[in-house]
Order: sequence, then C-alpha cells, then structure tokens
Amino acid sequence: MGENVRVIIGAESFYLKGNEIGILISHGFMGTPQSVQYVGESLAALGNTVLAPRLKGHGTTPYDLEKCTYQDWFKSLELGYQFLKQRCQKIFVIGQSMGGTLTLHLAKKYHLDGITLINTALSLPSLDYLAGETVTRFIEEGKPDIKANDVHEITYSHAPVQSIQQLQQLMKKTPEIFSSITSPVLGIRSAVDHVVPPENTNYILENVQSAYKKLVILQNSYHVASMDHDKEQIVEEAHQFIQEQLKGRLQAI
Repeated sequence: MGENVRVIIGAESFYLKGNEIGILISHGFMGTPQSVQYVGESLAALGNTVLAPRLKGHGTTPYDLEKCTYQDWFKSLELGYQFLKQRCQKIFVIGQSMGGTLTLHLAKKYHLDGITLINTALSLPSLDYLAGETVTRFIEEGKPDIKANDVHEITYSHAPVQSIQQLQQLMKKTPEIFSSITSPVLGIRSAVDHVVPPENTNYILENVQSAYKKLVILQNSYHVASMDHDKEQIVEEAHQFIQEQLKGRLQAI
C-alpha cells in the first residue's frame, strides 16, 4: 500500500475464515481494525467469514496518514470487498464513523446484500474551523469518545489537518449519492455522541432509497460504540439484520 513503516502492534488487518457469508468491517478515521475487533470476532464466532482491513495511513504514523486522500481509504475498503467477493456468496458491510461513510460509497459502486452503519460521519462540527486552514499541520487528538472505562483504542495522539480536510471533502460529497443507495440499511447510532451528531444517521436513513431501513439507538455508548458498553447489542443487531436479509424480509423504517 505504499507505506514504509511498521504497523502498530494490534492494529493489523484481520481475516477470519468461515462460511459463504462475508462480512467486511471498516474502522473509522484515526482508528484501526482493533476498534472493531470485538464485533468482527463475535460475528465470526457465529460462522461468518469476516475481514477488517486497515485503511491506508492508519495504524502506522500520522505522517503516513497525512499523505493519504479519501480515495486511498476507499480503495483499502474496496480491495477488502473484492477479496471477500472471490470467496463468499453474500457480502455485508459494517462501517463505523468514517467507515460508515466509505461503506455508503461502496454501496453505490457495488451490489451489497446489506450495510450496517454505526455513528456514520456526515459532519464533524468541532472541526469545521479547519476547513480552510493552511498553516497548522497537526492538531492534538483528545481522548477517544468511549463511555466505558479502561478501554484502550489504538489511535494517533495528533491528527493531520490535511487528513481532516480530506475527510471533510468525503463527508460533503456523500449526500449526493443517497439517491443511488438501495442496499438494505441498518443504522445504529448512540443516543449521545460527542464527535458525530446523532442526527447524521437519521438523515441517512431518511434519504437513501433502500426498501429496508432500520434504526437502532444505543443508550449506553458514545462515538466509538464498537468498543463501548453496547458492543454486544451491535453484534446482536447486526446478526439479526443479516439473517433477515438472507431470508428476504423487508421492513420499512
């Protein structure tokens, strides 16, 4: 992928071979596959084949991330999709935060049997001030937005402003593709999210053209929900959603 430094221990991509049902899971901006490991391993334990790719520039150094475009991040996810497509009959995609944003673009380009969006990012109000910034190179990254105590997320201590601006470009263009999204959608959002406004998920579900849309609200988790108190609920909801799609059920929001 063009990166020349070592991956942080624990931040590697992971692949768990199972049945013909493939589940592709994307972490978010500044995160790594470690942040979705519990969800991925739990779904694999139910028999599914699971792949969680490390998006380019993540899990190494902020300097690697600084060199990336949002197209690079999409390509990382797309390569994961192509890998699973060669091995599985059905493909479901789960994306958290920016991973959800990328999942929507994947759903526009390919036929997906279902997508699960967790606190998907269409806006980051606290970072709006950086949209036109040309002087500052890095900003200090605060503590991950996780309600549970003693949870460690592998991430960077500083975020490249240039990378934030790439994310802003990605989020800005995403509503433009909603009319092309027809995959079944499970929208999962936290009741309280200090990073991405929870309304983002509502807006997505209101505007995509999917026949099947379902909203689930997590009452005891913040933004990085896949590592928070409600991670078991995420697994249960995602598994139920997949089973419903495999049975061909339709449900309106």
